[in-house]
Amino acid sequence: MAVHNRDIVEMFEEMADLLELEGESVFRVQAYRQAATTIGELGRNVSKMLEDGEDLSELRGVGEDLAGKIQEIVETGNFDDLERLRERTVPSLRELLTIPQIGPKRAKVLHSELGIASLEDLENAVEDGRLREIKGFGKRTEQKISAAIETGRRKKQRRLLSEVEEAAQGLEDYLRSLRSVEDACVTGSYRRRAETVGDLDSVVSSHSPAKVVDQFVDYEAIDNVISKGKASSSVILRSGLQVDLRVVKPESWGSALIYFTGAKDHQIALRDMAIDKDQKLNEYGLFDKNDKQLAGKTEERIYNAFKLAYVEPEMRENRGEVELAAKKNGLPSLITIDDIRGDLHCHSTWSDGRGSIEEMANRAKELGYDYLAITDHSKRMRMVNGLSSDDLQKQAEEIRKLNDSINGLTLLAGCEVDILEDGTLDLSDDVLSDLDIVICSIHSKMDLSNKKQTNRLLKAIENPNCQVLGHLQGRKILEREAIDIDLERVLTEARDAGVIIEINADPVRRDLDENGVHLARELGVNFAVNTDAHSVAGLDQMKYGIWTARRGWLEKKSVVNTGTLNSVKKALRSA
Repeated sequence: MAVHNRDIVEMFEEMADLLELEGESVFRVQAYRQAATTIGELGRNVSKMLEDGEDLSELRGVGEDLAGKIQEIVETGNFDDLERLRERTVPSLRELLTIPQIGPKRAKVLHSELGIASLEDLENAVEDGRLREIKGFGKRTEQKISAAIETGRRKKQRRLLSEVEEAAQGLEDYLRSLRSVEDACVTGSYRRRAETVGDLDSVVSSHSPAKVVDQFVDYEAIDNVISKGKASSSVILRSGLQVDLRVVKPESWGSALIYFTGAKDHQIALRDMAIDKDQKLNEYGLFDKNDKQLAGKTEERIYNAFKLAYVEPEMRENRGEVELAAKKNGLPSLITIDDIRGDLHCHSTWSDGRGSIEEMANRAKELGYDYLAITDHSKRMRMVNGLSSDDLQKQAEEIRKLNDSINGLTLLAGCEVDILEDGTLDLSDDVLSDLDIVICSIHSKMDLSNKKQTNRLLKAIENPNCQVLGHLQGRKILEREAIDIDLERVLTEARDAGVIIEINADPVRRDLDENGVHLARELGVNFAVNTDAHSVAGLDQMKYGIWTARRGWLEKKSVVNTGTLNSVKKALRSA
């Protein structure tokens, strides 16, 4: 039975929510949450670890009891304690927990005070203005919950790329393992590395389509077969994802990849080019007016037939890439993860990180980095142990000592300092000027007006210690909208001040978003792609930032942490 880490994480998070809903011990609730965090950050498949005989109880925050439950999930696809808890909980009340802004505590209050036990009840209470009558809620909370209901609807339709990645890769691996399959690829928004994914579209090359379909519907991760044809099938995985399979002959492989990968408008642009030449383009190939196939075996041959350079999957959105592909050297040479030489934003156990500075440094060395910046939170972030001026000085001393003993990697002493509501920074200029790097970020007052929020950022940019703007849009994908700012004005002022703009690689953030990256690139801004890692495993999330950079058409030259340590220091000094 194919069980992915994400399946375990979701079950443990649900268990924690339902336990909290029942008023269980906070320690038991936190045990499940901690285990979910650990499994989610592993970077290794738990099923494979068990198969190799590894002791999961040795993982941080797991222990023997939860290790046993993980094994039960891997062997059966579920665990009894969760099933029993689900049976005791009103299903509609569980539905409330899927809505951002409605955690177990609020769900309990809503149920006891207003009798709300379903999403429909909640919507009616919002429309009637009854939520604001409850102590601790108020009009603003009511507005946030109203927005969260809509966000929850979108979340049901879309999932984060990171949440489907393991399932998609497992599906690809399974299909490629079949003897009747020549090649297989999960296409669509997944292959374009979009922020979110709806259904998974999978394309297979084979001389035996019917045989492939028969083998596909036997895949152990499938929960339900919706349809089954001679060369196609639609199924629902146990994770709830729908997968649509299309099998084509090898001579149509490249054309099918283009057809099922590109966004609709990209496809239309190519089809229009074919029509202009009295040709026809579809998933089976490029054909002349007599239905003779002109190209189709590879993607490159299709693009070449139109005298176009190969367009990378991340660019296939019809944002001008087709026109550029027609020009010699017109397309940008997109950045790759191998171009990254260091990470300029991560956290350690000094604030809210779960890895020591030495542990983070060791992983950075394993990744082949030349440098790593330790940028724990400033004192304003008390809830995550933000650092005072004295703490930062002590941390800087530890970093300097480690630099004397670590070969091949240089640690930079920094801070992610809060931008306060008035635009001033959370620490004094004297403290900040002694650091190697200062990342300035907004973590509070996310709902200020456009004018106030924009002025807040412009004020921060004026400070000579502001070197990098972290997760500038302040958004969380499918959870929280971007803050309201005049983005072009902020980016222009940042460029003029030499301030670097971060592309935060956290898969929940990916901030700047791709549209912001496009705008900033056109304005000539310098970027840094950072993980904002809060654990050792978090350092492996750089790929999500790189994918956003590629979707924004960035080249290596625009990203400062593709350069040497000296070039990074030079870029930081220019701010």
